[in-house]
Amino acid sequence: MVNHFKFNELGNHDHGWLNARYHFNFANYYNPNRKPKNPLVVWNDDTIKSQTGFPMHSHQNMEIITYIRKGSITHKDSVGNLGEIKSGQIQVMSAGSGITHSEYNLSDEDTLLFQIWIEPNKYDLSPNWKNIDINSQSNKKVIILASGEEKYKNMDILRINQDASLIKITENKDQTLNYEFNKDRHAYFVLSKGQILINDIEIHERDGVYLSKSKKIKIDFIKSSEIIFVDLPLIN
Repeated sequence: MVNHFKFNELGNHDHGWLNARYHFNFANYYNPNRKPKNPLVVWNDDTIKSQTGFPMHSHQNMEIITYIRKGSITHKDSVGNLGEIKSGQIQVMSAGSGITHSEYNLSDEDTLLFQIWIEPNKYDLSPNWKNIDINSQSNKKVIILASGEEKYKNMDILRINQDASLIKITENKDQTLNYEFNKDRHAYFVLSKGQILINDIEIHERDGVYLSKSKKIKIDFIKSSEIIFVDLPLIN
């Protein structure tokens, strides 16, 4: 089953400094057709103006992944981490027992990012923050960015506290890719750039797609494209 969520139909709140698009219900936005795909509970497509950002605020027991599509973000938190993540990089903040942090765009251009929240399967752990540059793996079509799945335990990737994986898929125009996942799992992805067909449904840039009750999907690349894909366990 393929459910298509068009970018121009997503929830939206423009704060001026922040223009946020919501794939699922978030903050004051509610739509009965935009319920989380547990354990994936948030996918926000944010544009943050230059010299603005999120002041110090707190989280607890959540795996928070930030993927920078354009620009940069400077992270600072209550456990001593300070770092800048740039376009093509991701960060994972495991909030655990509790962490306070800020995220600011200190650059001279708008920053575009995906913020993805996944509920953990272990609670009240020590909070943790890490980032990686994935541009060095740009020659690979499928890159595992972050995971808590046992099958990826020996890979040099970011770790999350859930049986889920964040995957980047890239392919050139006029190519086809088949992707298989276990019948006891489901998935959500956003086309971060390009244009594709998935099971003959046309998907445009920044659209979301939910996959369930499928074991194998076929992706036809109309344009050279990038997909950010989350493979998830089924949780009632």
